[in-house]
Amino acid sequence: MSTDTVAQLAGVSKRLGAVQALDGVDLSIRRGEVYALLGPNGAGKTTAISTMLGLVAPDAGLARLFGADPADLAARRRIGVMLQTAKLPDTLTVGELLALVRSYYPEPRSVADVAALAGLSDLLDRRYGKLSGGQQRRAQFALALCGRPELLFLDEPTVGMDTQSREHFWKAVRDLVAHGCAVVLTTHYLEEAEALADRIGVLARGRLVAEGGIEAIRARVGQRQIRCITRLTEACVQAWPDVRAVERQGEWLHIFTAKPEPVLRELLWADTDVRELEVRRAGLAEALNEITREAA
Repeated sequence: MSTDTVAQLAGVSKRLGAVQALDGVDLSIRRGEVYALLGPNGAGKTTAISTMLGLVAPDAGLARLFGADPADLAARRRIGVMLQTAKLPDTLTVGELLALVRSYYPEPRSVADVAALAGLSDLLDRRYGKLSGGQQRRAQFALALCGRPELLFLDEPTVGMDTQSREHFWKAVRDLVAHGCAVVLTTHYLEEAEALADRIGVLARGRLVAEGGIEAIRARVGQRQIRCITRLTEACVQAWPDVRAVERQGEWLHIFTAKPEPVLRELLWADTDVRELEVRRAGLAEALNEITREAA
């Protein structure tokens, strides 16, 4: 295991009842990177994270945190965790919760530092049970930062957050990564993965079916999107060879194709007044859909 590798799954398989949740998964997380683990519901993301955390024992293969067994206390003290759901005492204030969690670590961050990072300095005296859903997520993020983690697990972290809180969260994650922290992120907000991730792993039916930077993932899909303003109707364009799909969004027409050159020639011939013409590579959403469809 490389000294730059902070977490690893090596040939990990796990069956949950009748479901093969993980099937020979190999992945590693490196220092100072955001690794986004993406895939449809039931793909195995939660099981993969639970295995890295030592909450689930693999049927086959090996899980490691900082080269040690995930159950090792010294290794566990080097991580922070923010899961999808958290059961916390409603009657304690945010400040009291932070003080409690800080007490578990030998060299914790100060309450002021954690509150500033998570953007809840004005909520320290509020009882946790009185917070909104988005505010509770910010408090859970703060709790995950108390021990100065070298590796941070964030499972759907911004659900319920408003736009301003989400942008503050993104900035905090970037600051942590700039100081060497590694982050494992799962999210259904693909703009979040695009904004934060250095690498993406795509899980489908328990297998890691794609891995790489965002551009590498997008490049796996040959589909292109032609965007323009034209007087042509969707039905007219849909009838052309090589056109996979057509969508109208206001005055804009979006044409999806794996062969943009012949479609562009047809478009320019059929409408000499076409405007604002541009060709885009497939977005992350289209790429993930194509990759997981191929895997299925």
